[in-house]
Amino acid sequence: QVLLVESGGGSVQAGGSLRLSCAASGHDYNSAYSMAWFRQAPGKEREGLAAIDSDATTTYADSVKDRFTISKDNTKNILYLQMNSLTPEDTAMYYCAAGAGVYRDYRFDIGSEGDYGYWGKGTQVTVSS
Repeated sequence: QVLLVESGGGSVQAGGSLRLSCAASGHDYNSAYSMAWFRQAPGKEREGLAAIDSDATTTYADSVKDRFTISKDNTKNILYLQMNSLTPEDTAMYYCAAGAGVYRDYRFDIGSEGDYGYWGKGTQVTVSS
């Protein structure tokens, strides 16, 4: 069993910042998992934003590159997403996920929803203009 619990969401004005956290626990969890952040806005598909592998390799979607930073504290089993320069288009439910890791053409990749076996329940981020 792996339990993922997100926190840190809220309401912020455009241009602001938020830091999301995802606490991982459970007897099946270990730091060898790759972890990722996804988001889903109403009426849209779940979108992969960033992923971090067990060796701290990271990868980002173009939509958040240079604005969002993913990191992980292995001593506390907490995944983070620092989000800067937020816009109303970033409004969504944000989810963390854990899985075996995705590599395409030998490059670490965020992958898709189906590549992750464990999910949190999400934290809402609302950005107003």
